[in-house]
Amino acid sequence: MNAYMQHVLIVDDEPDIRRLVCEILEDEGYQVATAENAAAARELKKSTAPDLILLDIWMPDTDGITLLKEWVAEEAMLCPVVMMSGHGSVEAAVEATRLGAYDFLEKPLSLAKLLLIVERALEASSLQIENAGLKQQLAADIEPVGRSATVARIKDQLKRLAQHDARVLFVGEAGVGKEMYARYLHNNSAHRDGPFVDVAVGSISPENSAVEFFGKEDGGKVYPGLLERAHKGTLFLGEIGGMDKETQLRLLGALESSSFLRVGGSEAVRVDVRVVASTRIALDEEVKAGRFRQDLYYLLNEVSLDIQSLREHSEDVPALLSFYVDYFVSQDRLPFRRFSMAAQNFLRNYSWRGNVRELKNLVQRLMILGAGEDIELDEVKAAMGPSVIGDTVTSHAVPEFFNLPLKEARDHFEKAYLEYHFERTGGSVAKLSAAVGMERTHLYRKLHSLNIKL
Repeated sequence: MNAYMQHVLIVDDEPDIRRLVCEILEDEGYQVATAENAAAARELKKSTAPDLILLDIWMPDTDGITLLKEWVAEEAMLCPVVMMSGHGSVEAAVEATRLGAYDFLEKPLSLAKLLLIVERALEASSLQIENAGLKQQLAADIEPVGRSATVARIKDQLKRLAQHDARVLFVGEAGVGKEMYARYLHNNSAHRDGPFVDVAVGSISPENSAVEFFGKEDGGKVYPGLLERAHKGTLFLGEIGGMDKETQLRLLGALESSSFLRVGGSEAVRVDVRVVASTRIALDEEVKAGRFRQDLYYLLNEVSLDIQSLREHSEDVPALLSFYVDYFVSQDRLPFRRFSMAAQNFLRNYSWRGNVRELKNLVQRLMILGAGEDIELDEVKAAMGPSVIGDTVTSHAVPEFFNLPLKEARDHFEKAYLEYHFERTGGSVAKLSAAVGMERTHLYRKLHSLNIKL
């Protein structure tokens, strides 16, 4: 197929970027469509079937990483996707590539590089599709890591629960792996051949939640929502406490009747889907405070599973370190490195406030930025920083980010500041908005731009 028949979809919330890239690609003979947000991108992807997608990471409704993850999960033969970002980072690039993106472009865009990547992505389309499919399959095969009694007990409980359709509520601190345990439940259940659709509830703005969950009908076209896309499979609702009251009511009705109406629709849609959820906050307290519906809480909480923090089964730390080293070697082709015994012993006794997620991020940083096969204790401490290793600096030590350029230092401060208040407010975006004095729409975007997980 020549360039004159190839269709490119540009997804970016900046009008100037959309217009510039559109004009350049049209001059090169490509057919181009543009979308200003994730909702428009979903519609155009269905109606135009693009051969290539240029996808911005930071958008006002759903971020590009989440959108890419959604598309990879629902479409095995996904066309090449090239991510774009004005806030480029190693972590974002690695995450996008792991999910199946062809490449990553930083803004301001180099037009020569843009055209080269577009050409190469289209030429390598069949290979990229194959790699994306392999990565998705590998992700689905991951099991909980560790030989402790804690991990063995939860795996046994999940295998028994998998034989039934009871709704499960996973309860635990941020980063303990609630989504991974939900996926393990799915993979051992009768729904294993169906899709596993996961959504961070707090990342969906209340204005878009009805369409996101239930889909819509517009002009004779049907746009399926999360429940429909999870038909015959499992829908995992991450941090369910962040759901707005109107969506709670509609979800309650959908779960009770196994049917719902799309936005703008008039006929009931029936689905066969197992819904499981997670929370890091005490939902019973949210019920008492009137922020979460009691009937929905009981419906989702048929079985409650407490996922313990990593510090409560620290004997699994060495196995987790080894697992994530192998993971980044195989998935991201990073050079192999090993943790020294001194480093492993130190990390076994570390408090792991961010749990398994913090451990995974640490391993990734050390493998990307470090050199040499051995990861020694001094390198680990340096990577964790003086704010974490309190006994290595005096109370008057200058924060490490003070030595960075102003923009990077500001990003470091904002990230630490928002993460601190996010933990204090129990992971609630609504409470965080009130605590820091930022309007929720802008706050969603800021959280995404700083790569703060919801």
